[in-house]
Formats: sequence, structure tokens, C-alpha cells
Amino acid sequence: MYNSMFNSQMINKNLYKMFMLLSLNMFLLSMYIIYNSSIIIIDWEFFNLLNLSFNTTLMLDPKGVLFSSVVLFITSNVMKFSILYMSEEKFINRFNILIVLFVLSMNLLIFIPNMIVLLLGWDGLGIVSFILVIYYQNSKSLSAGLLTILTNRLGDIAIIICIILTMNQGHWNLNCMWNMPEYKIQCIMILLAAMTKSAQMPFSSWLPAAMAAPTPVSALVHSSTLVTAGVFLLIRFYNFISKFELFNNILLYVSILTTMLASVCGLLENDMKKIVALSTLSQLGLMMTTLSLGMLNMCFFHMVVHAMFKALLFICVGILINYNSHSQDLRWVGNLTKNMPVTSSCMIISILSMSGFPFLSSFYTKDIIMEFCVCNMNNMFMYMFMYMSIGLTMAYSTRMLYNIMFNSISISPFNMMSEDLNLMKTLILMTMPSMMSGSLISWLFISNIDHMMLSFNEMMLPLMIVVLSFIMSYIFSMKFVKLPMFLINFSSSMWFMVTMSTQMFMNSFMNISKWYLKYTDQSWLELMGGEGSFYMLNKYSTNVLNNIVYNPIKILVWSILSMILTMIILL
Repeated sequence: MYNSMFNSQMINKNLYKMFMLLSLNMFLLSMYIIYNSSIIIIDWEFFNLLNLSFNTTLMLDPKGVLFSSVVLFITSNVMKFSILYMSEEKFINRFNILIVLFVLSMNLLIFIPNMIVLLLGWDGLGIVSFILVIYYQNSKSLSAGLLTILTNRLGDIAIIICIILTMNQGHWNLNCMWNMPEYKIQCIMILLAAMTKSAQMPFSSWLPAAMAAPTPVSALVHSSTLVTAGVFLLIRFYNFISKFELFNNILLYVSILTTMLASVCGLLENDMKKIVALSTLSQLGLMMTTLSLGMLNMCFFHMVVHAMFKALLFICVGILINYNSHSQDLRWVGNLTKNMPVTSSCMIISILSMSGFPFLSSFYTKDIIMEFCVCNMNNMFMYMFMYMSIGLTMAYSTRMLYNIMFNSISISPFNMMSEDLNLMKTLILMTMPSMMSGSLISWLFISNIDHMMLSFNEMMLPLMIVVLSFIMSYIFSMKFVKLPMFLINFSSSMWFMVTMSTQMFMNSFMNISKWYLKYTDQSWLELMGGEGSFYMLNKYSTNVLNNIVYNPIKILVWSILSMILTMIILL
């Protein structure tokens, strides 16, 4: 047993080194491509059938190569973290294989702009995510996994429909699509697929439910890579789907409502992993809002920055869960600054970066996005919701920091909280890009930004919202205000979205299955099926033999009648 655990840890360390080396190579390749302002395209054509070309294209563009390096970098640090978190796991090799399959599916999605290979990578992400969610093999994991896989199946069906409609163009290359009579249906299918994978309304309930997976899985799959696959898909297709006149409006309304939903629910949630999941949902809404305004570079910029600080935050939360008897309740932990100074420092940096603190990574995206929204958004309600969601993000982030760092501890005093040296190296390695990736990528990608002139009141409004958010978080942390139970239930069920996406449809299908079982499977099929038919024929033949066994004339008559009936049937 000890030898197998030692071998598993060695495999994890080797995977950590391999992914780190691949990440470094991809980062250097992205710098080379950006410096030369070029795109490397390699195309293999297998055969041509009825003017439909079956080929595979490998495209190395700056966005794809940089995002791949980010995925590999986060994967390497998650493998390092899993050595501690999954140290007592019996089937650790299965976990390693699933992580490798996930990274392979993600890179297929990134580098090959072919809709068939896109479906393979897209479907691979969904299947591997389902297996990782049900990893612990209990009822909670199973229900969360079914909700995850069924929601993502809608996106898979949309991609298949889009592939069928694209056959009229004679190819499946994403970069060579043009307008056809059915292009609006294609745009709707692509948008539906991206909304399901990125958990936009009304498909948001699966992301918090997927927190039943192990924390390393949540740090890699459900925070920084899988959920951003929908955003990356829209970035790839944007030049085609933006021709659909309703695309930007639909995406704007859905994304801002998603951001508002996640922010309100995160303010009243007590599960640490669900709070981070809801913050991921809020950031995904912000990315989609940025994309709906036509800011492709800023959307990709924020997606990369978000992957860095959110993976760091999940690793910090996983360390807390590991040293708190695997409890995820926010009210149990506290006084972390003295017990775990490195972890608490990294958590503070990641939360401040998520909130858009000046000169941290997310500041370079959120500041420009908000200024652009002020100058270009004409809808007053969307403008208000945007600022409210930013303020609520600050509020639940501050509430989480207060409860973890400065609140009194409520767990057993015999819990030993220590920081492993290798784990501290991983935290510091993840903290550096969470602090500096914003300024670095702004130098590389954001070269031309329109000058935006804001009035004094517009400049002071974010500061006022931040102050009000701090006050709100303090009120909710100290429990000065007792909220009604209806509001708590409304928030914990994500505006009753969990009920609408599960129980509402489940009851109708359960009634249909009960009716089928009662009136079809256990009644008519029993009578007319194999066993019932055999019983009836056996009973009928027995009665016939009992009547004619002692009368040869009857046997002759029945034989002649049977022969005549057979001839009539055959003729």
C-alpha cells in the first residue's frame, strides 16, 4: 500500500514537471507569434467526397497559444496541490488519467478550428467533467453529475445541429464560414452551446452543484478552463455570429442578469466552495458582457487573468478545507492570519485581484470595461445592474475575507494547521501571475484603446459603490440585519433556478414513467410479450391436444384445415 502511494506521488510530480515544461514552451511560442504578428496554420486534407473536404487544420494564433499555456500552467500547479489533497486517495491514478484527458480535450478545442474536432473536444470536456464530479461516488455527487452532464448535453446537441447545417458550405472550418439562408439558426445554436458550457442563465444551476467534485478538480475544471470554453468558442466564432443582429442584445441581457444572480447569491452563501463558484459565475457574466459590447481583446484579457487568480483562490480554499476536517462551512474557519500566514496572504491577493484592486491583475481589465460600459451602454437598467453587480462582488469578497481571516475560530482546537514547503512554493508561483499578468498582457495585447472622457460624478461613482459594499459586507458579517426566510431560500436556490431545472421537469417525467410502468410494462407487455404469449400458446395447444388426442378423425381434420390456412397465408 505504501509503495503504491509513493508511486502515485511520483507520477504526480512527473506530471507537474511535464505540464510546467509544456506551459513554458507554449508561453515562449506565444511571445514569438506576438512579436512577429503572425499566425501559423497547418492543414492536412485526408480525402474529398462529393465536394465535402475532410481535413484537419492546426492553427497557432496568439490567443490560442497563450490560453493553452495558461491551461497547462494551472494544470501543473493543480497536480502539485493534489499531492497533498489527494494523498490518501486509493484511486489516484484514475484521477491523473482524467486530468490528462481533460487537458487533451481542452487543447483540441483550442488549436483545431474544425467543427468535428471541436465536437470531440467539447464532448470530451463534458464527459470528463461528469466523471470528475461523481468521483466520490455518493448520492450528492451523482445528482450533481447528472445535472452537469444533462445541461452540457444541450450544448452538444446544439453543436451537432450546427455541424449538420454547415455541411451545405462544403467544409467545417471555423475561419471560413459565410452567410447562408440558415445562418441565424447556426448563430443561435452556437450561442446556446456557449451559454450551457459557461453556465449563463437559465443554465446556471449546474456550476455550484459541480462543487461536489474534489477541490483540485474545481480549481482546474470549474473555475478557469471548462467554464471559459464557452467564452473562447464565442471569441472564435465572433466574426460570423456578430452578423446576427440580435446576438449582442441577447448576450448583453443574459450576461448581466447572470452577473447579478451570482453576486446576490454569493452574498448570502455560507459554503466556501460555492461562494468561489458563484464568483466564477459572476466573472463569466462580466466576460460575456464585454463580448456583447464588441471588446474581444478585453474579453480574452479578462479570461486569462481570471483563470490565474481564481485557480489560486480555489487552491487556498482547498487548503483550508483539508485542514478543517474537510468542512466547507465558512462559519467554522477563522483567525487564519496567525495559523497560516502564507495561505492567508495569497488568499487576500487573489480576492483583491478579483475585486479589481488597483494595480493588481484584474484592475487592468475591469477599469477599462466599466469605463467602456459608461460611454457606450444606453440602457439605464443594464447600467445600474452592472454597477450593482460590481458592488456586490466587493461585498461578498469582503465578507469572505472577514470570516476567514479575522473571525473567531469555531472548529476543534486539536486541528493542526500547518503549511507544507512544497505547497507554499506552489502558492507563491500562482500568486506572481495573479499580481502581474494584468500589466504584462496589457503591454502585449492592448495597444490601441479609445480615449474615454468621464465626468467627475461618473469617476466618483465606483468609489461610492465600493464604500457601500464594505458597509454591506460588515452588516451581513456581524448579522445586524435578520433577513426573511423567503429571501434566504430565494437566494440559496439561485432564484428558484435549481428547482426549475430539476424538480419541475423531473415530476412530469416521473409521472410518465410511473404510468408506463403501471399500464404498459407490468400489464400489456406482460400479457402480450414473450412470457405471456408463450403461456397463452401453451395453454391453447394443451387444450387442443386434450380434445383431439383420442380421435384420429379430428386429428386429420385439424391437419387439413391447418394446411389450407397455411397455403392461404402464403399465397
